[in-house]
This record gives sequence, C-alpha cells and structure tokens, in this order.
Amino acid sequence: MASSPTFTTILLVRHGTTATTGRVLPGRAPGLHLSERGRAEATELADRLATSRRRPGALYTSPLERARETASALAKSLQLRPVVERGLNECDFGDWTGKRLSSLRRRKEWRSVQGSPSTFRFPRGESFGEMQQRIWSTLERLASRHHNETIVVVSHADPIKAAVTYALGVPLDLFQRTIIAPCSLSAVALTSASPVVLCVNASATLDGFGLA
Repeated sequence: MASSPTFTTILLVRHGTTATTGRVLPGRAPGLHLSERGRAEATELADRLATSRRRPGALYTSPLERARETASALAKSLQLRPVVERGLNECDFGDWTGKRLSSLRRRKEWRSVQGSPSTFRFPRGESFGEMQQRIWSTLERLASRHHNETIVVVSHADPIKAAVTYALGVPLDLFQRTIIAPCSLSAVALTSASPVVLCVNASATLDGFGLA
C-alpha cells in the first residue's frame, strides 16, 4: 500500500531593516541590530502570521542578532520559542564583510557576482554554490522534523534567494534576478515529490496558498 504524501510548508522570512540595509554588506559581522523601522516591520509581520488560519508550529532563526530580533517579535505573536539554526546564517562574505556596496560595485569581480555567481567565491569566504547547498540541506533537515506542518525560518536575503532558486529548478547564475525585501515572506513546500514555490517576496496574508 502506497504511503500518504507529505509536505512541509516553510515560511522564509528575511530579517527586518537595519541601519546599514542597502548600503553595506554586513555579512556575519556581529553587533548589527534592527533599526526602529526594522522592529516595526517585524511586529507587523508577526501580526499577519498570527492571524493566518495555518498557524506555524515551529520557529527557527539564523544566529545573527538582526535575525534573532526579528524572530523574537514573531515568537511573541506565535507563542513559539525561537531555535537558533546555524545553517540559516548569512553568506560568509569573507574579506568583503563590512564593505560599502557603492565601493564593491566598482570592482571587476562585481560582474561575476551579478552575472555568473556560480563561478564566484568571496575572498576567504563562502561560494554561492556552498551557500545554496547549505541553506537547502538545512531546510530539508528541518522539513524532516515537521511533516505536514508549517514552520517559520528567519534568514537573510541571499540564502533565501538561493533556496527559492533551487526550489524552482532555476540555475544559480540567475538567482540575482530575485528580490527579497526586509521582513518579506517567501514560502516553499517540501513535498514527498518535488518542492513547490508558493510565494516570493510577499507582504500580504498567508491564506490562499493552495495547499490544504
């Protein structure tokens, strides 16, 4: 007798806005916190999640402060305990950590970052391919703990873009075509067949995804 199909809905949340969002590549440097705007974004998202018919059953977060602070706001509304998961961490930008984006865009390597990221490794850091493998294997592991449940993971723009790209079956070299805004919500379902992308970079309610 065939087993019943299973799926896990994973809500991918980028952390809220910080004082350097859009200007600096903070990477994994410690000490970066949500701005006042970022805290308001996290509270607003928490309210939306709390009113959904499909309440999440678990909450995981990147270890960085800006992600944990976002997760903390969600935890209060969802009555969940945030669990730190290192596999949700930001990309390791190596020597580029903390550099201003305006300066990085003038480097000759920037063309590879934008146009052929599968070929690029950050100096003394992580490659985009390694980042994608890390985030996706983490999501698969979390999904295996939560069959037929909905869970929330709080991460960062590049890992979320890489996960969505993988779920769509799109080449990694095209992942920069996706925008993941602060405190936006993307969602994928990891099914017993193949992954399904439910939404990307959304700020609306969660109802109506189409999975019972």
